[in-house]
Amino acid sequence: MDYVQQRVAQEAAKAEGASDSSSFFTPLNIIILFLVLHATYRFLRPPPPPALPKEEPAVVFKTFTPRTLLPYNGENNMPVYLAVKGRVFDVTRGRNFYGPGGPYANFAGRDASRGLAKGSFDEDMLTKDLDGPLDTLADLNKEELEAMAGWEERFLEKYLVVGKLVAVGEEEKEE
Repeated sequence: MDYVQQRVAQEAAKAEGASDSSSFFTPLNIIILFLVLHATYRFLRPPPPPALPKEEPAVVFKTFTPRTLLPYNGENNMPVYLAVKGRVFDVTRGRNFYGPGGPYANFAGRDASRGLAKGSFDEDMLTKDLDGPLDTLADLNKEELEAMAGWEERFLEKYLVVGKLVAVGEEEKEE
């Protein structure tokens, strides 16, 4: 009987030692270990590099006449340009306002100086003769000139100047 008791004691000791190491590797402990390692990785990993804003394409400064400015009204995937006091602004970022269907759409592709100065969106504020001389704005009063200067200042702060507006026949002289 000593042999049987000795053998039972050996098997019990073997099972006791094996149960210590095997009890650590249970499926639940493996899942918990995986979750802890994953959470540690997510916490300690370096952040992704910041996304830089998309750079606007370079625009070459051009000389426009009223007729060459007209196609830049936002239709047919064209940019939206408008002129104020001889400066041509790219207002494409403000397409909701200056593009087709916007409240200032009649100024797109045109010289908006008189309309902005007078606070009027009427078609008669725009130059009818695209091949004639530019509007000198000589008949504007002080308040209208100040209003136009305010608009010009706002455009200079928000939009790129992409060119200048000259009368037909003067574009060769200017370059």
